[in-house]
Amino acid sequence: MTDVGERPASRRREQTRARLLDAAHEVFAEVGMDAASVEMICERAGFTRGAFYSNFESKDELFLALITQLAEAKLEEVAARVRELESGSVTDPSSLVRQVVGVSLGERMEPQLISEIRTQALRDRRLASAYLDWQNVMRRRVEEIIGHVVGQFGLRLRLPVPEVAQLLLDVSDDTCTRATLEGHAQGEINELLNTRLERLVGALVEAP
Repeated sequence: MTDVGERPASRRREQTRARLLDAAHEVFAEVGMDAASVEMICERAGFTRGAFYSNFESKDELFLALITQLAEAKLEEVAARVRELESGSVTDPSSLVRQVVGVSLGERMEPQLISEIRTQALRDRRLASAYLDWQNVMRRRVEEIIGHVVGQFGLRLRLPVPEVAQLLLDVSDDTCTRATLEGHAQGEINELLNTRLERLVGALVEAP
């Protein structure tokens, strides 16, 4: 009986958390992280401050959860594309970027959001630890994807997989941030990112 009673409560909690994350994403897009108050997020989601603090300890924790959700969704999309690839469909290593990444590792991952959280992490040791944990999780996820591609297509890398994964993430972050500062539209940012990743992958994969 306890398990049956807990399931609806668990689903409600998940739904509340999801609505708060969606609201945070909307509010951030409108006013930025600093101006996005807990009250604004709660009002947008239709919840009280009590509902907020039963799910998140702070606004920083909420935004870290948000970038985690966005990044995991993007990486799952990339992983799904990898699983669908056939060995004969790849003519050269750099073509993997277009076929696997497709749009952008940075799509929906607003550079402003990540930059603001990183700035807060530089000032707050607790948030810094959480931010580094998030980066490590993302890198391991990318390592898994790279490992699958290397094994499936018999590729040889010039660097260890962990280093390749970190390079891909660093280039993605730098490209999206710089292109945003330069005022490029999302489509242009995606194209720039794909081009840089193609070149990087071409340099990191040894010729047959």
